[in-house]
Amino acid sequence: MSWTLQGKKILVTGGTKGIGLAIARECLELGAEVLVVARNTKTIQGKVKNSANLFTYEGDLNLADFRSDLVKRISENWGKLDVLINNVGTNLRKKFIAYSESEIRDLFETNLFSTVQLTHACYSLLQKAGNASVINMASVAGSTDVQSGPPYGMTKAALIQFTKHLAAEWSADGIRVNAISPWYIETPLTQPVLSNPERLAKIIDRTPLQRVGKPEEVASLAAYLAMDKSSYITGQNIAVDGGFSVKGL
Repeated sequence: MSWTLQGKKILVTGGTKGIGLAIARECLELGAEVLVVARNTKTIQGKVKNSANLFTYEGDLNLADFRSDLVKRISENWGKLDVLINNVGTNLRKKFIAYSESEIRDLFETNLFSTVQLTHACYSLLQKAGNASVINMASVAGSTDVQSGPPYGMTKAALIQFTKHLAAEWSADGIRVNAISPWYIETPLTQPVLSNPERLAKIIDRTPLQRVGKPEEVASLAAYLAMDKSSYITGQNIAVDGGFSVKGL
């Protein structure tokens, strides 16, 4: 098996910035054809190499009609889907008592339900590919408190359990399912936190590698999990956290 994604058809949700953009770049550089889906895809233009293999589709994954149209387009143009990378996500950091019901519902819609429903809709395309891979972007917040707000942690915890159960159920269909749980990575989503010197100092103090991560360090793992090289790995939640999750005092 070669260290390549040549010939792979890959869907990356939320792939226009941060970790998603880094994943799209990595997959393109390794030879894949990549379809990036986001609410605004114009921002990715000029940010990737091998752009001849980059395709974009703009819309809201929270909408059932858009998800159906997306899957239809993939079926018509590719006929299969080798890799689904569920990266779309958002957050609203504040104390639990300050959340409105609609804010909690919105977080669940974006971080969990859209991913679950898109994965459900892509089943036949993944099955046709054979040795397909689903990669869910979770978070260390799904396993422990990182002061990111309870609703965010709840969505990521559910996504981790979804990953484990689906891996067991879909293994017979030749579909692997894994999750990646980053700690603080330099992205637009974490910028409001990392720009606070006091918060940044606390984060670095809790991280054995003494720094925050880079999007490319998450993307390299996603690319590996997309490869045939990782064909015996399924049902795992892998932390990319500089050692945060294993540190005691």
